[in-house]
Amino acid sequence: MTAEHAAVVRGTAVAKKRVDALLAAVPARDPEAGRPEALARAERQRRRWATQVVVIDELAQRACVERGLKPPAEVAPDRVLAVAETDVADLGSIVAAALAHSPAARLLLAELEGEQEVAEAAVRDYYDRNRDRFLTAEALRRGVDPFGGVSSEDFVPYEQAREGVARELRRAAGRRAFFGWLDRAKAEVVYTAGHEHPGDPTQPDHEHRH
Repeated sequence: MTAEHAAVVRGTAVAKKRVDALLAAVPARDPEAGRPEALARAERQRRRWATQVVVIDELAQRACVERGLKPPAEVAPDRVLAVAETDVADLGSIVAAALAHSPAARLLLAELEGEQEVAEAAVRDYYDRNRDRFLTAEALRRGVDPFGGVSSEDFVPYEQAREGVARELRRAAGRRAFFGWLDRAKAEVVYTAGHEHPGDPTQPDHEHRH
């Protein structure tokens, strides 16, 4: 291997130019108070962050091939990533960006989600424990308290809510499966100096942001 790689996955180099292309598409963070040391630190962390996104794409491409899934179209690294704030909150910035960046990661996530089985009892339990989420539009307009002084007519019937609840639980289970896969897959990655995980505690300027 040469100094031109950012990481090694199962003996295969992940080129630095892939990280550079992603960095070019993602606006840099504003440095703290404009201090040169803050700017340098932010850029080091940005490179580590981008390396994680590229590595996840590489791992996902391999996983798709291993599962016999049709390889997605090649990533276009020169396009600015559109990442929803809700996805960042739910998934962390690295995984959210990886899913926005990588067709292979999205395909793998969809495959894992499709494999999840949600028991009827789990769907019913979710519906019963989260009654406030199933108030009818009329009940919401009246400001009904879902935990007191309500009648069954104030709630969307279970039969109507069931499909949406099952879909939500399957989506959550699929994301957990994706994170489990990612943790296992990343154990085989070796990073070049300067491209480690931004939360790596062995690095002096690490930060735990995912």
